[in-house]
Amino acid sequence: MYARKILALILLTVLTVGCNIPNRPQAVQPTQPQVQMTLTAIFKTAMAEIPTLAPPAPSATPTRLVATSTAAPQKPDPTNTAKPASTATSAPTAVPPTSAPTSKPSPTQPGRPETAAPHVGSALTIDGDWAEWKKIAREYPAQYAVYGKGSRGSEDDLNASYYVGWDANFLYIAVKVRDDVYVQQAQGANIYKGDSIEILLDTDLENDLTSDVLSGDDYQVGISAGRPSIADANPEVYRWFPAGKAGSVSGATVVALQESGVYRVEAAIPWSVFGVTPAKGMRLGFAISVSDNDLPGEQVQQSMVSNVPVRRLTDPTTWGVLVLK
Repeated sequence: MYARKILALILLTVLTVGCNIPNRPQAVQPTQPQVQMTLTAIFKTAMAEIPTLAPPAPSATPTRLVATSTAAPQKPDPTNTAKPASTATSAPTAVPPTSAPTSKPSPTQPGRPETAAPHVGSALTIDGDWAEWKKIAREYPAQYAVYGKGSRGSEDDLNASYYVGWDANFLYIAVKVRDDVYVQQAQGANIYKGDSIEILLDTDLENDLTSDVLSGDDYQVGISAGRPSIADANPEVYRWFPAGKAGSVSGATVVALQESGVYRVEAAIPWSVFGVTPAKGMRLGFAISVSDNDLPGEQVQQSMVSNVPVRRLTDPTTWGVLVLK
């Protein structure tokens, strides 16, 4: 019995020593490839995951571009800047309604003179006599050659002065003309081709200050003192413009007197001829001119003088101003 226990002890010792013998194949060697394969698999997995992580980097670039684009408006933007400027320039209030082109005379410049017309009431008698005018109004010159300057020999050949007055019914005109030869063969629309007087009136001056073309509120009216002579006592008043109202004028009173080298004309023209209801303080575009013909038996306009040195028929901005006092 005892011998069996000894034998079992010896066998157990031999087995224990045999497990630690250096030259004996290690039981764990077969597991090394498994560890290497496992590490390799983990590495390959990690490498395989890199492309998945890459997209966030490219996505950051567009984000930065957007931020840069958003900051760009801090720099001047020509398109956006131009729009407000254009809007401000086109605003109706940007240009004062009474401004006139610098190349044309304004109402306050010497080239656009004012004529004061006093309210005369019943103080006037239309008879060709100027005595009454000297007491109530001012005499103005009309001596600027505005047509045919070369045909005007001297002031004795053509020169003029005038008075203007008004009441509720009539515009009163008195004109003295220095003219060494009186010639008037024409009538109607052609009276300007002889010795005659012309009145230009802009009845809407406030709205026409910068309008350099004729409109329906601009009037051109002519006066002939008589045909073929003043002594014939057959004066005529003719309206050329507006064209739709052209024709001989009725209701006007004209009286003319002739002296040596001078003739005088007084006229009372109804305001209805001009489509005007007069009022104190009213301002009207105005020019008065005198045409001359020194060729007996012919119908021709040789020259013209005016109260406005820059007067042009078709440009109301070159006319003067009439103020009803």
